Amino acid sequence: MSCSDDPTTPNDALDSLDDAVAAAAFRRLVRLLRHRSDAANIDLMGLAGFCRNCLGDWIAEAGALDKETGRAIVHGMPTKEWKASFHVAATPEQLARMEESMAKNP
Repeated sequence: MSCSDDPTTPNDALDSLDDAVAAAAFRRLVRLLRHRSDAANIDLMGLAGFCRNCLGDWIAEAGALDKETGRAIVHGMPTKEWKASFHVAATPEQLARMEESMAKNP
């Protein structure tokens, strides 16, 4: 599974969650990720199988937006600006961990 696939499970309580509640929790997550620029996307991918870019892509897909618009919403700035300020090159170990983590996604 890539970070953009969305498997659904029948009778998942998540689907009955009020949209306002879900939106508030999502905004809190995004604001935390904006604050925690020290948490590199490659490390998020290696640990959880998704990153800021994935969240932005999900926004874009859900809202019929282009990917850059979705990612800029998550980054709080244009992606190019975010990369210039916070991106660091991934090490071979980080890339290997990301591949291993992505293989665990459903």
